[in-house]
Amino acid sequence: MEPDRINKEVNKLACLALFWLLPLPFLSGADDVAFPSGDITLHGVVYRPEGKGPFPAVVYNHGSAAGMIGKTGFDALGPVFASHGWVFFGPYRRGQGLSASAGPYIGDRIAAAEKNRGIAAGAETMVRLLATDHLNDQLAALAWLRKQSFVQANRIAVAGTSFGGIEVVLGAERGSYCAAIDSAGAAQSWADAPAVQSLMKASVRNAHAPIFFFQAENDYDLSPSKVLSAVMKDARKPYEVKIYPPYGNSRQEGHAFGYFGSAVWADDVFRFLDQRCRKK
Repeated sequence: MEPDRINKEVNKLACLALFWLLPLPFLSGADDVAFPSGDITLHGVVYRPEGKGPFPAVVYNHGSAAGMIGKTGFDALGPVFASHGWVFFGPYRRGQGLSASAGPYIGDRIAAAEKNRGIAAGAETMVRLLATDHLNDQLAALAWLRKQSFVQANRIAVAGTSFGGIEVVLGAERGSYCAAIDSAGAAQSWADAPAVQSLMKASVRNAHAPIFFFQAENDYDLSPSKVLSAVMKDARKPYEVKIYPPYGNSRQEGHAFGYFGSAVWADDVFRFLDQRCRKK
């Protein structure tokens, strides 16, 4: 089988695993860690470059998928960041993955609100949880990472996909990051959730870190990247935006581009990180 064909088949299987729970072997090399978020304990995975460091680092925010699906994405991304000299920290927010026992799953809470009070109530619940409990978890991960001896505390970036991309935007406003990478944040919820639009617009307008927005052309909705980058331009905030060619054969696979498409976006992302997070 030709190399290009093999790569396409591997990418397809990875995307299917993300959305339909097909078992894929986890890569080795990650350290499981625990860290506090208020009065609860959360867990995450850390990939480190070779050598003693200290290294620049990224806090990577996972999406909303239930269970351990996020670990498939982390195992795809961790080695990529480590091979480029970056510590990769994938914290699990309360209710998901290794932190499932730390609180209710956000998807269940959104679904319950939508069932009882309609779509607007589901969107309001999503906004409230992402901007409070889940943002607190992200900032707790940042605080933990900043204290590690193998990390350059003034060179920590934030990144994320889907719901994690929403968290990236919130973190760019509230956290002390050197740069932010938003892949497909709110692409599935943008059109039906004006409250999410308002939240993200306000956050990018007040962002303290430059943001790189990117999506695959066949993602669910390209409006988030286009609208939010325009807001940053209007606010004279530093940003970049790029829409890549279609990835995979479906909207779901296009939405997973941030997890599995590093062969396409890595040069752009690491150029952005290296420029914005230069040694001081």
